[in-house]
Amino acid sequence: MITGDGEIIRRRLPEATRAKVLAKTREFQQNINNPKTIPANYLKSGQQLYQWLIKPLEEDLKAKNIKSLIFAMDTGLRSLPLAALHDGHGFLIENYSVSLIPSMSLITSPYRNIRNLPILAMGSSKFTDQTPLPWVPIELAMIVEEFGKGKTFLNEGFTLNNLQNQLNGGKFGIVHLATHAEFKPGNYQNSYIQLWDQKLRINELQNLELSKKGVDLLVLSACRTALGDPQAELGFAGAALAGGVDSTVATLWYVSDRGALALTTEFYHQLGQVPTKSEALRRSQLAMLHGNLRLANRQLSSVNKQLSLSEEVPNLQNIDFSHPYYWAGFTLVGNPW
Repeated sequence: MITGDGEIIRRRLPEATRAKVLAKTREFQQNINNPKTIPANYLKSGQQLYQWLIKPLEEDLKAKNIKSLIFAMDTGLRSLPLAALHDGHGFLIENYSVSLIPSMSLITSPYRNIRNLPILAMGSSKFTDQTPLPWVPIELAMIVEEFGKGKTFLNEGFTLNNLQNQLNGGKFGIVHLATHAEFKPGNYQNSYIQLWDQKLRINELQNLELSKKGVDLLVLSACRTALGDPQAELGFAGAALAGGVDSTVATLWYVSDRGALALTTEFYHQLGQVPTKSEALRRSQLAMLHGNLRLANRQLSSVNKQLSLSEEVPNLQNIDFSHPYYWAGFTLVGNPW
């Protein structure tokens, strides 16, 4: 661990071999990304990983009053849902905000208040060869309403040409994309974010030059956008970081579109309340964990307000978002502030 003042703290655990840690990581991932998994099935592996990764540093973290953790993970661990590590009493995010970074040397940007910057929200709900995403129109409308300023473009408006034209204005500090996505190891052509008119490949994301257009935060609420391989570290989130974007909120698995609606709406509300992006994400995840975000009878309810949903979405019974499947798959990659 390297503290904020540069102190280096080392703890050796001879019994925690690479093979054991990776095996336990795979077990944890398999058990936690299914909403039907009972807690006992993911808590055991989540608690063992906590004992290896966090417990040896626990006293130092408390003594130094550290509240934010930035992880630079090795190959095989970058898709670990760190927020859901468990100490036997609670999840990691109940005590710390959490973010990922490929290298500690990449955290160089000064703090920038993005609360007054407009958001560009784009996405698709209809597809020719993939399942519809009926919650996307509500997601786009609600996050702009929650944040207070910005533009939305849905379906036919979500083209590469329009995305580039909007970015060229240089006035959007946040870009939010809600659509299908897929990361597959190997050839860059196999991985994409689905636009209305084409697939945006992982290498093409860097070509958008988002940072030069003034974008500080990219939010990818599509599936598996934070997964990667040794050639494309941290997937689309890593590609955005390599392209100069300070921070990206992305996903580790095939997330629930209803869960994405709840979390992102709360995330933008929290961005206006707290000073850092990692703390905004943490509070959004806690709201889901503690049952303060609920979806029932076409109403999305939080501690702050009730939002009515469109008649176009199914009238579902109450959805319990407390299972880590709904919130632990969202991760912040890059600068946490």
